[in-house]
Amino acid sequence: MLHVGLIGIPLGHSGSADYFARHHKDCRYCAYELPSLDNLRLLLEQEQLDGFNVTLPYKTAILPHLDTVDDDASAIGAVNCVSVRRSGGLMHLTGHNTDCPAFAETLQPLLQPWHRQALVLGTGGAARAVSHALQQLGIGVTRVSRTPRGAGTIGYGEVAALINSHLLVVNATPVGMWPQVEQTPLPDTCGIGPRHLCYDLIYNPVESRWLHEAALQGATVCNGLSMLHRQADMSHRLWTERPRF
Repeated sequence: MLHVGLIGIPLGHSGSADYFARHHKDCRYCAYELPSLDNLRLLLEQEQLDGFNVTLPYKTAILPHLDTVDDDASAIGAVNCVSVRRSGGLMHLTGHNTDCPAFAETLQPLLQPWHRQALVLGTGGAARAVSHALQQLGIGVTRVSRTPRGAGTIGYGEVAALINSHLLVVNATPVGMWPQVEQTPLPDTCGIGPRHLCYDLIYNPVESRWLHEAALQGATVCNGLSMLHRQADMSHRLWTERPRF
């Protein structure tokens, strides 16, 4: 049996362990809330983990702790899946990003020809994966941040001016996630209408306040549950391949 898990903090919202228990019975999947990554390798040895997923707030912070990072994760600048290999008493950690392809695969069936420009709310590890996927699909990306820096990033106060030309909006922040379910990443619908596609990476609650309000305006909405399941399946495949190093 594979010993795998999830590293991050907090983890009370996560549905990963339940999904693995139902769909990947060859795994023991546990959640590990870590206040820091300082003792990561000690944890891996104590628990004899074969791999682990990474979530908030460590998708970028994990990078210096890895021995190698695959090409896709390196281009994205974020990791949400790590393979652990052992040989000759050595432990080798390889970082991957399954968020990016999982997001792309679950988004594509929803896209319409007018979804050519996107607003991505957030600038963390999940937002990096989303932005990379959109760029690969030929969709223009403008990131939205509370502290905008550099070209291609705007503040939340500028969203209303772009909402009519950016008909795909992705929430890649934890705002609105359980237990703070009354929060929303946008103060109001900001002009969202029937031609908009609103994708929220949050899946707990199943319908965030933001998605609920967008749906009332006629927008097509999608939560992050299918993305969670797809990236979990991809992670499982990476762990079971177990190449030599």
